[in-house]
Amino acid sequence: MSDGKLQDKVALVSGSGRGIGRAVAVKLASEGARVVVNDLDPEPAKEVVAEIESLGGQAVACIGSVTDPEFADRFVAAAVDNFGGIDIIVNNAGYTWDNVIQKMTDQQWADIIDVHLTAPFRILRAAQPVISAAVKREREAGFVPCRKVVNISSTSGLLGNPGQANYSSAKAGMVGLTKTIAKEWGRYNVTSNAVAYGVINTRLTSVTTEAKTIDVEGREIRVGVDPAVMDAATKQIALGRAGTVEEAAGAVYLLCSPESSYITGQVLVCGGGL
Repeated sequence: MSDGKLQDKVALVSGSGRGIGRAVAVKLASEGARVVVNDLDPEPAKEVVAEIESLGGQAVACIGSVTDPEFADRFVAAAVDNFGGIDIIVNNAGYTWDNVIQKMTDQQWADIIDVHLTAPFRILRAAQPVISAAVKREREAGFVPCRKVVNISSTSGLLGNPGQANYSSAKAGMVGLTKTIAKEWGRYNVTSNAVAYGVINTRLTSVTTEAKTIDVEGREIRVGVDPAVMDAATKQIALGRAGTVEEAAGAVYLLCSPESSYITGQVLVCGGGL
């Protein structure tokens, strides 16, 4: 890979073995970032690492669930031990487990809050000492570079969505976390922003008339969207279609690029004009 705008930056991207996360990892690497790739399963993560390396980039895999209380420390250590620090954090990992509120179980509520809100909190908490120490050294040297936090939210978190009390609440909470980190970490020259996705084509939103599931830590989670529901959703989108994972990754890249160094505490809606 040729020198890019993120040359030699170190990026943590959770949930980057598939879908949007994979596209984000590859996009950041294409601009020169060295990436810590994460997935629940070894194979997808290793495939993304191999893809990045085949293009001339650098990446390592950190396998495991972001909801593991010890994961955040391992994730941060992977960046420090392999690449010497942290410049970019993208909290992307997650899934949906939908039900109307009267049928939603405590486990459905807790698990979705855990993966979408508690896990990012832990990752940011674990990263703070590393970033603080680096900034102290950099101040003594006379230059503190701009670091980036990009948290993934959703239009469900901004607008609500039937059947997603858990997911919408978690993604709304991500906005609050994002704005708080912007205020706490501004003194470190860290920008903190969120990307709220609308309808993006992934395995979670693939159009299907059949019941499909994915395995998430031993639980079978239903995925896919009924064609009629997708048709109704796309009619509300100004561009008239769902977004691609590459377009989704582009929104994250915008907030990781040097040009966004004075943008912080904001929510960028990537929804095609939803």
